[in-house]
Amino acid sequence: MKNLNIKDLAIRNLKVIENYFFMTALQIISSLFGILIYPYLIRVLGAGSYGLYVFSSSIANYFIGFISFGFSFPSVRAIAENKNNQQVKSKVISSILTAKVYLALISTFIFIILLFSIQFMRENKLIITICYSQIIGEVLFPQWYFQGIQKMKIITYIQLAIRLLSLPIIFIFIKSSNDCWIYALTSTLSIIFCGILSIIYIQKLENIPIRFVSITSLKSYFTDAMPFFWSSAVGTIKQESVTVIIGSFFGMRDVALYDLANKLIIIPRLLTTSINGALFPKIIEHVDKFVVKRIIRYETFIGICIIVCIILFGHYVILLLGGVPMLDSYPMAIILSVTILVWLVVGSYISFIFVPSNHYYLVTQNQLVAFFSFFLFCIPSIFIFHNILSVVIALTLSGLCEMGFCNYQMKKRNLL
Repeated sequence: MKNLNIKDLAIRNLKVIENYFFMTALQIISSLFGILIYPYLIRVLGAGSYGLYVFSSSIANYFIGFISFGFSFPSVRAIAENKNNQQVKSKVISSILTAKVYLALISTFIFIILLFSIQFMRENKLIITICYSQIIGEVLFPQWYFQGIQKMKIITYIQLAIRLLSLPIIFIFIKSSNDCWIYALTSTLSIIFCGILSIIYIQKLENIPIRFVSITSLKSYFTDAMPFFWSSAVGTIKQESVTVIIGSFFGMRDVALYDLANKLIIIPRLLTTSINGALFPKIIEHVDKFVVKRIIRYETFIGICIIVCIILFGHYVILLLGGVPMLDSYPMAIILSVTILVWLVVGSYISFIFVPSNHYYLVTQNQLVAFFSFFLFCIPSIFIFHNILSVVIALTLSGLCEMGFCNYQMKKRNLL
């Protein structure tokens, strides 16, 4: 009977399982692709040149975070609640696309000013500009739409095909540190083509018309997304500032070391945190507090298990990927592994407690706690210890502050 219940549960939630699988696969394809080509790139480009690419991507991610504007959460909800309403879906897609175009224009104006005002950006304007062009992909790529209709497999196939097609370019044309711009261009074009093909699919195969809408009709979308924008903005600034701070205070080789440590934890983090994204459309229909408690308990256990695995096997993985010169990434990877637990638990609080109960402002407050605690821990320790580990420790401590804040607010307001 127990097996039968499990089977019935799986059948009833087949779409959730499928959506989780392809949502996870989509993110893993992107991350695993970077890991698979990493041993080649780090040896051909060198840590300094590769670190410059990572640093430039972090600068671009500030603008990408601004353009995304927190639209994803309310948009997924709107699409999930109107899966069979073509008119509503067309309106939502058109409005989000138009809003992102306006935000991209503002971003480009600011970027041009910074590009010619900051010496480092002027000296490396080719790679930085190529990486910045990834904002086009952010404008066009409607992952939130496919998540809402629970058809993540479509864009997973698109991204997989484009990534595979880019492999020959990387191995044929990238031969020295001077070819870093080629890798940057290949990565950027892959992102843009994913967006273009996704839009074509929506228009041609889903038969959903997309058109620009007036700026006055976008007010409600910006209003709904604003709490998530502040949340994602401070989260992006905090996350990307780690790379920028390391590059500014320590150098591009240290950026490459941090990037490798981050790569070690990104696959298990994606495997686990995608659970919340896949469950969200299903849970939001009917929030069961007992189910939410079980999810948080299970995800805590999973996070702890992953931390132990990284402690045991991280050294060998880093040795395989980067070789002996990159072994300084191992202690960073151990410290960063704690953030997997943070992402899981905090993600559960946000997706299954704060959002369904319309406590959107707690999402913003949580990110503010993480933001200010990071810089509170980070800035003094840099000048006292002048060690890259101090930045990584500050990032992890800020995550633990997030967990404490979420748990406190949940108990204070009796939300669970």
